[in-house]
Amino acid sequence: MLIKGGFVFDPANARAGRLDVRVAEGKIVAVGPELGVEAGEEVLDAAGLIVAPGFVDIHVHLRDPGFTHKETLASGSRAAAAGGFTTVVAMANTKPVMDRPELVREFYRRAAREAVVNVYTVGAVTRGLAGEELSDFAALKEAGVVGFSDDGNPIPTAALMRQALKEAGRLGLPVIAHEGDPSLVADTIVNEGDAAARLGLGGMPGAAEDIQVARDVLLAELTGAHLHIQHVSSARSVAIIREAKARGVRVTAEATPHHFTLTDEALLKWGADAKMNPPLRSAQDVAAVRQGLADGTLDAIATDHAPHAPEEKAAGLVQAPCGIIGLETAFGLTWTELVLTGVLTPAQAIAKLTCLPARIVGLPKGTLSPGGDADITLFDPNATWEVDPAEFYSQSRNTPFAGRKLTGRIVYTIVGGRLVYAGGKILAEEATA
Repeated sequence: MLIKGGFVFDPANARAGRLDVRVAEGKIVAVGPELGVEAGEEVLDAAGLIVAPGFVDIHVHLRDPGFTHKETLASGSRAAAAGGFTTVVAMANTKPVMDRPELVREFYRRAAREAVVNVYTVGAVTRGLAGEELSDFAALKEAGVVGFSDDGNPIPTAALMRQALKEAGRLGLPVIAHEGDPSLVADTIVNEGDAAARLGLGGMPGAAEDIQVARDVLLAELTGAHLHIQHVSSARSVAIIREAKARGVRVTAEATPHHFTLTDEALLKWGADAKMNPPLRSAQDVAAVRQGLADGTLDAIATDHAPHAPEEKAAGLVQAPCGIIGLETAFGLTWTELVLTGVLTPAQAIAKLTCLPARIVGLPKGTLSPGGDADITLFDPNATWEVDPAEFYSQSRNTPFAGRKLTGRIVYTIVGGRLVYAGGKILAEEATA
C-alpha cells in the first residue's frame, strides 16, 4: 500500500509535512515526498487528510472475560478501530481478575482470534484486586503484561505500594495507579461541591486524589521505580506531579477527555452517565488539567473506556457504576477541545495519543519509523460530526457526549498494514492483532 498525498505528523521522529508512506508486509517501508507507485501497489488517496501513527490507548476496560454484557474483545476492539486506536491496553479488573499468568496467556490467545486491533493487558497489582497480597509480578511479566494496576481500586497502604513499586521496578515495568483515598468518599463518587449539594449528595473532595498522588510520588522517589498515574482530575494533583517531575521523580501521568472537557455540572444534565471515578470536578480543575497537558506535566491522553449496560446506569446516581465509554469520541474531543482552542498544537496532541503513551508501557508503537509496524491512523481535521451513540461499535452507550458536535473525524485505521476501518465501517472481520 502507498498512502499518498496526506500531511504526515510523526512526533516520535519530529517529522511533519506533505509526505507519502509506503507499507509492505505489515511494516512501514518508507516515508518521503512524492514516492513513486510500484507495480501491484494499492494507492490510498490521503489528500486533505492528516496521516499519523496509530493511536495508543493505555487505559481501557474491555470487560472480557466476565462482563461481556457490557463489552467484549470483539466489540471493544472495533470501537477502538473506529476511534483511530490501533493499540489498546486493557485493565485487570475482569472476572476472573488478571492476576495469574495462565489467564493472561488465554487472554492473548483470544485477542489474537477476536480483536481487530493490537490488544495488551496489565496484570493486577494484588491478588483478586483485594489490596492485600501482591500478585506474582515476574510470572505475569513472563506471560506478557505491560504493567501492573488495580485500576478501580487504590492501593490501600503505603507499605504495599512501596513493595509493588520495588518489585515492578526490578522487572522494568510501571505501576499504574488509580489514586483516591476511599475513606474520603461520602455516599457516592461525585465531586464535593455545588453540583453535589444541589443533588442532595455528599461528595468526594479533590484531596482524596491529592493525598494518594502525593504519597505515591514520594514512594516512587524512594524506590526509583516508574509510577504512572491514571486519569488525573484535580488541580492540586497536577501541581504535585509537576513539582515531582522537576525533582526528577520517575512519574508519568494521563488525562481523559472527560476530565479536560466536562465539569461536575454535567451531572445535573446527564445524571449517572456523567458519574465516573475520579469524578468530574470544577472549572478550575479542568483548566489545570488542560494546562498540565500543555506544559507536559500530563504525558498522555487515555480514555478510561468504561462500558456499562443501560440498566446498570439507570440505577440512579448513588447505585450506578462509575465510568463512561470513550474510544469513539476521544479523538474528536481532543481535536475540538484542545487543538482548535490552541491548548495543544496538532503535533503535541498526536504525540499524547501515540508515541508518549506507547513509551509509558514500553511498546514499540506510535511511530511511523521505517521497519516499525504499519499501524496508521488517517483523519480529516476539518470534518464535523455529531455524536450518536446508536452508531457506536461499543456494546454500551453510556456517554454524556450524545448530541455534541465535534470537529475532526477518523477516516481510515490501518493495523499491521491492513485496512480495518474505512468510511465509517469496520472492514476486517478477522483478527489483525
